[in-house]
Amino acid sequence: MIEKIATIEDVAEHAGVSIATVSRALHKPHVVSESTREKVQTAIAATGYTANVMARNLRLNRSGMILLLVPDIGNPFFSEILSGIEQGASKAGYNVLIGDTQNEPEREATYAAYLRSNQADAMILLNGRLPAPLANTPRGIIPPVVIACERIPGCNLPTVIIDNEKAAYSATKHLLDLGHSRIAHIAGPASNILTTDRVAGYRRALSSSGIEVNPSLIYRGDFSIESGISAARALLKDSKNRPTAFFCSSDGMAIGVIVAAKELGLRVPHDVSVIGFDDIHLAANYDPPLTTVRQPRRRLGEQAISLLLARLDKAGAIPEPAENPVIVPTELIIRQSTGPCPT
Repeated sequence: MIEKIATIEDVAEHAGVSIATVSRALHKPHVVSESTREKVQTAIAATGYTANVMARNLRLNRSGMILLLVPDIGNPFFSEILSGIEQGASKAGYNVLIGDTQNEPEREATYAAYLRSNQADAMILLNGRLPAPLANTPRGIIPPVVIACERIPGCNLPTVIIDNEKAAYSATKHLLDLGHSRIAHIAGPASNILTTDRVAGYRRALSSSGIEVNPSLIYRGDFSIESGISAARALLKDSKNRPTAFFCSSDGMAIGVIVAAKELGLRVPHDVSVIGFDDIHLAANYDPPLTTVRQPRRRLGEQAISLLLARLDKAGAIPEPAENPVIVPTELIIRQSTGPCPT
C-alpha cells in the first residue's frame, strides 16, 4: 500500500487555518503571529508535510538565495550578526551565501553580479559601500538590498545601524568621569565611516568637558590586536606625557593596548585604563575583563533580515526612499579594565 503524501491542505486542516495562512507561515513567518506559526509547525510535524522549496522557487522565478557581503569573515565581530541573519532567512525558506570580500572592490563586484544573473534574490551589505554594479544601476531596477552595521552616506536603501557617535561619546565620557583628561583614541582606518563617527563622539566628549583635542593622541589602527599593540607602544613610550586612558574603536585594539601596557610593566587599570568597542566574546574573558561598548549584534542581524524579507515581499516595485535608519541601541558595559585616573 502506497502511503499518502501529506499536502499543504492537510496541514491547513490539521492546524484549523486557511491554506493561505499556512503558506504565509512557511514563506513569510514575520507576518504571522507566533501562536499561528506554532499551530502550523505542530501540524507539519503531525502530518509529515515537506514543502517543495525548489518547486516554489521555480514558480516564483527565485533562486532562494540571499547574498551576504562581509568585509572579513575571520573577524569575530560578525559571528552573531551572521547567526541572526541566517536564522531569519532559514525560517523564511532562504539559504544564505556569504561573500568574504576582504574589502576588495573587485571581489564585491563579482559577488554583486550574482544578483544580475539571478543566482541570488537579494543582498545584505556589511561592508559599508555599494558594489560598483549596484552603484551604477538605474534606481528602478535595483534588486532588494539592505545595509547593516556601516551606513553609506547618501544612500537611501534600508539601513540598520547603531549610533556610533553617541556610543563613542558615552565611552569617552566614562573615562572623563573617572578623572582622566589625557585620553588617547585608537581609531579605525581613515576611510571607514565608523572611524569618522567614533572620532566625532570622542572629540565631542572632550570638548564638552572643556578639554582641547590633542591630535597626537589619535592613532589610526585597523581594528586588529596588532594595531592596538603598535599604537600603545608608540603612545606609552614617553613616560612623562603618556595617556592615562585609551578609548579604542574595537575590542581587538583594546586587547592589543593591554598587551603592550603589560609589556611595559604598566597595570590595567591602576596605571592606564582601557575601553574597547563591540563586546566580542573574548572581552568578558580577558585579563582584566574589558570595559566596552556592547553592540547588540544578533539584533542587528535580525533587523537586517527582517527589512530584507519585507523588501522581497514587494519585489518588482520601485524601491521607495528609506525612512530614517533603524537605530539599534548600544550599552556601555563597565568591567575591570577602567578605573580612576592615577594621581
